[in-house]
Amino acid sequence: MTNDYLLFNQGNTEMQDLMTMITTLRRPRLLARAAKFGAQDYDRDRHLQRVLGYGSLPGTGSALVRLLEMEKEVNAQRLAEDAAYSLVRHLDLLIALLGEAQLFKASRASQYQ
Repeated sequence: MTNDYLLFNQGNTEMQDLMTMITTLRRPRLLARAAKFGAQDYDRDRHLQRVLGYGSLPGTGSALVRLLEMEKEVNAQRLAEDAAYSLVRHLDLLIALLGEAQLFKASRASQYQ
Protein backbone atom coordinates (compact mmCIF):
# COMPACT_ATOMS: atom_id res chain seq x y z
CA MET A 1 0.00 0.00 0.00
CA THR A 2 1.44 3.37 -0.97
CA ASN A 3 0.09 6.75 -0.01
CA ASP A 4 1.24 9.86 -1.80
CA TYR A 5 1.93 11.51 1.55
CA LEU A 6 4.46 8.90 2.64
CA LEU A 7 7.95 8.39 1.29
CA PHE A 8 10.68 5.88 1.80
CA ASN A 9 13.94 7.34 2.98
CA GLN A 10 17.13 6.73 1.02
CA GLY A 11 17.66 3.33 2.63
CA ASN A 12 14.07 2.31 1.83
CA THR A 13 13.81 0.88 5.35
CA GLU A 14 11.69 3.40 7.21
CA MET A 15 9.04 5.85 6.17
CA GLN A 16 8.85 9.55 6.87
CA ASP A 17 5.83 11.67 6.25
CA LEU A 18 6.12 14.73 4.04
CA MET A 19 5.44 17.22 6.80
CA THR A 20 8.36 15.86 8.82
CA MET A 21 10.61 16.11 5.79
CA ILE A 22 9.60 19.73 5.26
CA THR A 23 9.93 20.77 8.89
CA THR A 24 13.40 19.25 9.11
CA LEU A 25 14.74 21.21 6.14
CA ARG A 26 17.56 23.51 7.24
CA ARG A 27 18.18 26.48 4.98
CA PRO A 28 19.81 29.89 5.51
CA ARG A 29 17.66 32.10 7.73
CA LEU A 30 17.17 34.87 5.16
CA LEU A 31 16.12 32.38 2.47
CA ALA A 32 13.69 30.66 4.86
CA ARG A 33 12.17 33.95 6.01
CA ALA A 34 11.72 35.17 2.42
CA ALA A 35 10.03 31.87 1.52
CA LYS A 36 7.66 32.09 4.51
CA PHE A 37 6.75 35.63 3.54
CA GLY A 38 6.17 34.63 -0.11
CA ALA A 39 4.07 31.61 0.89
CA GLN A 40 1.51 33.93 2.48
CA ASP A 41 0.38 34.93 -1.03
CA TYR A 42 0.76 31.46 -2.56
CA ASP A 43 -1.55 30.82 -5.49
CA ARG A 44 -1.36 27.18 -6.53
CA ASP A 45 -2.46 27.72 -10.13
CA ARG A 46 0.00 30.52 -10.77
CA HIS A 47 3.01 29.48 -8.68
CA LEU A 48 2.95 25.71 -9.18
CA GLN A 49 2.45 26.07 -12.94
CA ARG A 50 5.55 28.27 -13.13
CA VAL A 51 7.68 25.94 -11.00
CA LEU A 52 6.59 22.55 -12.36
CA GLY A 53 5.73 23.58 -15.88
CA TYR A 54 2.42 24.05 -17.58
CA GLY A 55 -0.10 21.27 -17.90
CA SER A 56 -2.31 19.51 -15.43
CA LEU A 57 -1.33 20.02 -11.82
CA PRO A 58 -0.55 16.96 -9.69
CA GLY A 59 -2.24 16.34 -6.36
CA THR A 60 -0.82 18.12 -3.35
CA GLY A 61 1.10 15.07 -2.07
CA SER A 62 2.61 14.35 -5.47
CA ALA A 63 3.49 18.01 -5.94
CA LEU A 64 5.25 18.03 -2.57
CA VAL A 65 7.32 14.99 -3.53
CA ARG A 66 8.40 16.63 -6.80
CA LEU A 67 9.11 19.97 -5.11
CA LEU A 68 11.22 18.30 -2.42
CA GLU A 69 13.30 16.54 -5.07
CA MET A 70 13.74 19.72 -7.10
CA GLU A 71 14.63 21.79 -4.04
CA LYS A 72 17.16 19.19 -2.94
CA GLU A 73 18.94 19.51 -6.29
CA VAL A 74 18.93 23.32 -6.18
CA ASN A 75 20.20 23.29 -2.60
CA ALA A 76 23.02 20.97 -3.64
CA GLN A 77 23.98 23.56 -6.27
CA ARG A 78 23.94 26.26 -3.60
CA LEU A 79 26.18 24.25 -1.28
CA ALA A 80 28.58 23.44 -4.12
CA GLU A 81 28.66 27.12 -5.07
CA ASP A 82 27.71 26.05 -8.59
CA ALA A 83 27.57 28.92 -11.08
CA ALA A 84 24.24 27.54 -12.34
CA TYR A 85 22.62 28.13 -8.93
CA SER A 86 19.70 30.55 -9.07
CA LEU A 87 18.57 32.20 -5.85
CA VAL A 88 15.29 33.20 -7.50
CA ARG A 89 14.61 29.60 -8.59
CA HIS A 90 15.46 28.34 -5.11
CA LEU A 91 13.12 30.88 -3.52
CA ASP A 92 10.32 29.98 -5.98
CA LEU A 93 10.71 26.31 -5.06
CA LEU A 94 10.65 27.02 -1.33
CA ILE A 95 7.58 29.24 -1.64
CA ALA A 96 5.77 26.54 -3.61
CA LEU A 97 6.93 23.91 -1.12
CA LEU A 98 5.60 25.87 1.85
CA GLY A 99 2.38 26.78 0.05
CA GLU A 100 1.72 23.17 -0.93
CA ALA A 101 2.53 22.04 2.60
CA GLN A 102 -0.12 24.42 3.95
CA LEU A 103 -2.68 23.05 1.48
CA PHE A 104 -1.67 19.48 2.27
CA LYS A 105 -2.00 20.09 6.01
CA ALA A 106 -5.40 21.73 5.55
CA SER A 107 -6.67 18.89 3.39
CA ARG A 108 -5.57 16.29 5.94
CA ALA A 109 -7.15 18.25 8.80
CA SER A 110 -10.48 18.46 6.95
CA GLN A 111 -10.49 14.67 6.50
CA TYR A 112 -10.51 14.20 10.27
CA GLN A 113 -13.30 16.67 11.08
